[in-house]
Amino acid sequence: MTSSNGSASVTAETDERAGGHRKKGAGALVLGALGVVFGDIGTSPLYSVQSVFNASHNAVIANEADIYGTISWMFWSLTIIVTIKYVLFVLRADNDGEGGIMALAALVRQGVPKGGKRWSVVMLLGVIGASLFFGDSVITPAISVMSAVEGLEVVRPGLNRYVVPIGAVIITILFLVQRKGTEVVGKFFGPIMILWFVTIAALGIGQIVRDPHILKAFLPNYATLFVVEHPFIAFIAAGSIVLCVTGAEALYADMGHFGRAPITRAWFLLVFPSLVLNYMGQGSLILTNPDKIANPFFLLAPEWAKLPLVILATMATVIASQAVISGAFSVARQAERTGYLPRMTVRHTGQEEEGQIYIPGVNWVLFIGVMLLLFAFRSSEKLAVAYGLAVTGTFLMTTTLFLVYAHSTLKWRTWRIVTLGVALYLFEGIFFLANVAKLLHGGWLPVVIALGIGMSMLTWQKGRAIVATRRQSIEGPLATFVETARSGDLREVPGTAVFLHPDKDTTPLALRENANFNHVIHENVFIVSTLSANVPHVAPEDTVILDQLGNDYDRITHLTLKYGFQDDQDVPAALRIAKEQGVDIDPDTAYYFVSEIGLLDTGRPGMNKLRKLLFIAMTHNAAVPADYFRLPKERTVMMGAQILL
Repeated sequence: MTSSNGSASVTAETDERAGGHRKKGAGALVLGALGVVFGDIGTSPLYSVQSVFNASHNAVIANEADIYGTISWMFWSLTIIVTIKYVLFVLRADNDGEGGIMALAALVRQGVPKGGKRWSVVMLLGVIGASLFFGDSVITPAISVMSAVEGLEVVRPGLNRYVVPIGAVIITILFLVQRKGTEVVGKFFGPIMILWFVTIAALGIGQIVRDPHILKAFLPNYATLFVVEHPFIAFIAAGSIVLCVTGAEALYADMGHFGRAPITRAWFLLVFPSLVLNYMGQGSLILTNPDKIANPFFLLAPEWAKLPLVILATMATVIASQAVISGAFSVARQAERTGYLPRMTVRHTGQEEEGQIYIPGVNWVLFIGVMLLLFAFRSSEKLAVAYGLAVTGTFLMTTTLFLVYAHSTLKWRTWRIVTLGVALYLFEGIFFLANVAKLLHGGWLPVVIALGIGMSMLTWQKGRAIVATRRQSIEGPLATFVETARSGDLREVPGTAVFLHPDKDTTPLALRENANFNHVIHENVFIVSTLSANVPHVAPEDTVILDQLGNDYDRITHLTLKYGFQDDQDVPAALRIAKEQGVDIDPDTAYYFVSEIGLLDTGRPGMNKLRKLLFIAMTHNAAVPADYFRLPKERTVMMGAQILL
């Protein structure tokens, strides 16, 4: 604990942060990472190659130049975007172990001068990237599950009418089990994903052995010639080739669930080799049998293995959905704690890794969105047209933020930043522009989703600032109230009262109303403010900041409780830490007072009508303070006031 005037104070002795990372064995974490993190990118072979040849308006044809060019471009995309950018560089930009674009934005802010242009732009980029990631999170489960279930058409064409109903059932079950948490889901899915990656590698190897000429696609000149000699065709193909790297952002967003090292090991030891071998195998199959472009993934398998492969692929695509769902939980939590989303009910689901969380509100919003897409598009080929824009937009935001981080914090030399920046912007820029070209053919969907989420995030941040300013005029200065309380005009009643309040500049509404109407004040008064730090976790000894408000001997005290944006804001638990550190408070007998703010739109300037209505709606759907701060309901008092917007 620290004192706000800088004086020394008693510090609790702790061996580790409460609820801290108690690391499991490396093998268990790798297994869990395989079961959660790599599902999305791991199932891309189901539809990536097929989409290039079937969904590109016949621009890409099954000749040697286009096949070598396409497979080579896929290999180098995996190498540059996933291996070099994410695994080798971006995963190292962890904010105290947490990943995701909002965590990266918060990390970058630590190295940027506060209040300057870059300070504001950094978080704006984070909001845009997070919004696009949510758009991707809605599309991924729909396209992944549909692409697997459509394998039934290969086994028996008459089964196509069952594809959508089966897909709907699978997606429903997936979202129902989210409350079990990524630890449980990862343990169950990990062995399945190992079988999946071994299988797709074996399918690729079997075809490559029959015709190894496709291995020439490892050479970068085939990808280069494809672009140089057929720029228009390559541009069209890029809109589908990018599907091979979808899910790369989930590697970063899910880092808080398992850590960087397990994700890196899993990628190099199993995932990357298996993906490359399968893509090479599909290329070889099309090279020798151009008539098999309709569904080259399933046609790699012998006849007896097709149905088992459909079943395995379906399980793998359920896991693909898990990667972005768990990533969405992490990004939403980070957005909430950095002030861009309202309070949400968050449940911790893992005992080993603190990033393992479940957010019911996010889960069911995603479920509704996925089901609407499933029944609106009804096939993976149509969904593939809409897929890509959100992914590539997120790529560009992450690249930009990482380069700023490399410059401001890592102090990279200019040549390193320029070299990496040129390589990434070249690949990701082409992919982004190619998907912009699909805007009118379904690509508008993730943009609309991202715009809606982005507007909500920016509206919440703006609305919070307006409400905070207008609260100050109602509450009045805390210093003036404290002087009145100390004058003896208020009758003292026994007991401890804890007033939750956002700052120590103004008087909590509940405290002022209690004094004005009842003319009493509790024997012990603690004004408690919670502060979200710009890091994921705050150690217990740094959680509590004590301020006696100018008098060390009276009973009016201010406590600031610091939390990281991944920490659970359990106020009674933090007050127990304060008690251990010498503060005279018993959180298990105290009464908690919360100011409940009602909002009324009166046409005052600040935000337009639509944004005001959105902000009010988000306020109504925020988590109940007693639940959010883990307050005992039998000792919590809500006292209201109204603020005019």
